[in-house]
Amino acid sequence: MPEIVRWFATMAVLLGMLAGCQALTGQTLGRNIDDTTLTTSVKTQLAKEKLASLTRVGVDTYNGVVTLNGVVTSPQEKARAEEIAQSVNGVKKVNNNLQVQKN
Repeated sequence: MPEIVRWFATMAVLLGMLAGCQALTGQTLGRNIDDTTLTTSVKTQLAKEKLASLTRVGVDTYNGVVTLNGVVTSPQEKARAEEIAQSVNGVKKVNNNLQVQKN
């Protein structure tokens, strides 16, 4: 009998820990991994563009929605960064908060 009680107690603790992991971020582990993968993919594609200002663009992802932050040197670079982010497979939407630096 004590083994069954110990087993149920262990399961209760494990379930509580798993529920706590989701509660901290509001996302499941799988969704969090997917968002991290999208962020990395967008950053990689921006770096491939070979425009120095695009390598300094901040990228955040939440539930498949990518947000771009930072400063670029032209409206064309701002549009290009959004285009690149949108082209990454799995991106649902892009919020382009990039600011164009005035010389």
